Amino acid sequence: MAPVINEVEKYPDILEPVIVVTGQHRQMLDQVLRIFDLDPDYDLGIMEENQTIVSIVTKSLQGLEEIILREKPDMLLVQGDTSTAFAAGLSAFYYRIPLGHIEAGLRTYDKWRPYPEEMNRKLISDLADLHFAPTGNSVKNLLEEKIQRERVYLTGNTVIDALLNVSSRPFDLEKAGIKLRKDRKLILITTHRRENLGAPLRNICSAIKKLSDKFRREVDFILPVHKNPLVRNVVKEILEEVDNVELVEPLDYEPFVHLMKACYLILTDSGGVQEEAPSLGKPVLVLREKTERPEAVEAGTVKLVGMDEDLIFKETSRLITDKAAYNQMSQSVNPYGDGHASERIVGALLHYFGASDRKPEEFSVKTVS
Repeated sequence: MAPVINEVEKYPDILEPVIVVTGQHRQMLDQVLRIFDLDPDYDLGIMEENQTIVSIVTKSLQGLEEIILREKPDMLLVQGDTSTAFAAGLSAFYYRIPLGHIEAGLRTYDKWRPYPEEMNRKLISDLADLHFAPTGNSVKNLLEEKIQRERVYLTGNTVIDALLNVSSRPFDLEKAGIKLRKDRKLILITTHRRENLGAPLRNICSAIKKLSDKFRREVDFILPVHKNPLVRNVVKEILEEVDNVELVEPLDYEPFVHLMKACYLILTDSGGVQEEAPSLGKPVLVLREKTERPEAVEAGTVKLVGMDEDLIFKETSRLITDKAAYNQMSQSVNPYGDGHASERIVGALLHYFGASDRKPEEFSVKTVS
């Protein structure tokens, strides 16, 4: 959302942003606010230890109600598929406020994968008045759900706007405490999804351990470990004593972007990383059975390997040893954006409010440089 807010602020005579944060992930939030020079108007401060989804939604609804009654907004914008985004969309509906959904139309059509995100974003789509879809596939999904085409804007994804902004800045990974060993390939791993907890996570970690042993002379692995104890306990049990596997605390956005730039390939169950990595020319093996981002799979820069220990081991080994296979995946083709999604979204808002007589031109993959 940060690039959208920065773009809105270019039109102070027409648009007045009121920034609300939930405070759900305090450390991650604060550093992003600093990077993009944002000062929230409201902070709901909903974070609590061992919180449930019900608690997140309830606290968000209650906090937003007070703000809506005070500010009386002309539109509410939400981004993505989090439970807080769903709660904000529901608040907009209850108070009859037009709702704009950024990153609209992503689907797996399996309500349990990813959980709870798949249902969150489908429910937001039912509530939204404007749908800012990142890709042609996302537009197609929305149209198949009988959403009117004039309410759908093909914009690209703002995550690429943010990525290109931050990746262009100079940054020293060693000063951030990340030491890269020369003449060794670095594999970046992130895993945190609820559906991967338990046996699937153990399979993932076991595959990494096998890979670290096979390639101990040429490859290093780095895994920022999620704060969830159900993740940390398994990861540390299996990987903590492995010499060429480095377990680190969750990284701020800026060092993480530059670590993606520096690595050889990425293993992840993240959604956003599947979009970011193609912009940086990094192959991605997705530790999930289904993805709501099929465009990069079709483009060949992303491959689903699930949580099967043998398949993770096989496909990662292939990319380490087979240069042709690696080169084929690392071609920098990004179907998710060109760095101008925020401009298109704000252009759509200006048109919606009658401040512009032109709709923004839609994103086309052909325009990616």
